[in-house]
Amino acid sequence: MAVINSIADRHEDMRGWRHLLHTHPEIAYEEVWTSDFIAEKLESFGIEVHRGMGKTGVVGVLRGTGDSTAAIGLRADMDALPMQEMNEFEHASQIPGRMHACGHDGHSTMLLGAAQYLSETRNFDGTVYFIFQPAEEEGAGAKAMAEDGLFTQFDMQTVWGMHNWPGVDVGTVGVHRGACMAAADMFEIRLNGVGAHGAMPHQGVDPIICGAALVQSLQTIVSRRVSPLSPAVVSVTIFEAGSAFNVIPGAARLAGTARAFSADVRTLLETSIREIAATTAATYGCGLELDWIAGYPPTVNHLAEADRAATVAALVLGDDKIVTDIEPSMASEDFAFMLEEKPGAYIWLGAGQPKADGNLHNACYDFNDDLLPLGASYWARLVETELTK
Repeated sequence: MAVINSIADRHEDMRGWRHLLHTHPEIAYEEVWTSDFIAEKLESFGIEVHRGMGKTGVVGVLRGTGDSTAAIGLRADMDALPMQEMNEFEHASQIPGRMHACGHDGHSTMLLGAAQYLSETRNFDGTVYFIFQPAEEEGAGAKAMAEDGLFTQFDMQTVWGMHNWPGVDVGTVGVHRGACMAAADMFEIRLNGVGAHGAMPHQGVDPIICGAALVQSLQTIVSRRVSPLSPAVVSVTIFEAGSAFNVIPGAARLAGTARAFSADVRTLLETSIREIAATTAATYGCGLELDWIAGYPPTVNHLAEADRAATVAALVLGDDKIVTDIEPSMASEDFAFMLEEKPGAYIWLGAGQPKADGNLHNACYDFNDDLLPLGASYWARLVETELTK
């Protein structure tokens, strides 16, 4: 078995949908045009549509030909990123400061392609829920949909996700038997010193010196407090202070992210950052304000569902194209919230080797349209396999 012929025959149609979505990127909870487009497509396929879950989320409901109560959910993310696209092709973003730089336009298109095929064939017994989720990049749209009743209003037994993955060959699928993406928490630190003339530093308390020491000290957490066998990352990504050459500012702001796979390490990172920030601020005579923002939990596949996802992907791409020992990523994914609610699995669909400036979240990224029939066929075969007649 391979890519479904009727889906492959509609490759150009799907490419057109994807390009249209790419030209209209919308960020978290602003996906109004996007959700309208998706809802109209689903309705044109004869699929029951529900709107407004998680503010801009869309859920399509399709029942098979039997009377089974079995049901599964297939999730695609819809949102774009708040960044300026640098591409100049015809389907480049038409909205300044907004860009589909992570492939969510492709993810939505692949799920639409599967929905169209399944609505025509209905070669399954049970119910499939097509979940088009807002706010994956920031805003925890998966959590918002769950809190709005996604899993109570739509009684699915399992839930499934997919992401295109540059750096993995096209036609190859990575399936993790366990954790595939890390938890990601954020911190913001404000150091309050005493401003002074740049020529008279002894008359003030310099928050820049304190901040520089703090950045250095935070880097010892992973190397000296976390076991070398436990992956973790602490990155300071913002350091703001000062406005003039000859003025020592009165305050500095640092912010960053802490990532881990296990709950214990996640807690250790927070405890350590708070401790080091407090002692460093005290050492340099600065006041301290620290905000900890709990982010997405780790994305952890359920073992049985991961194995079934690998089996289905092999039906489409072949046994030799399935990689189950692929390294996990320290990036995060809010599909984790759905996997905390229901068993399921999240796969990586190889997108090929990118050009130097074509990785995810890069201003020159563009989804690989060759993936459209592969992903749509995977979704369709997953439904037909999970909901066997």
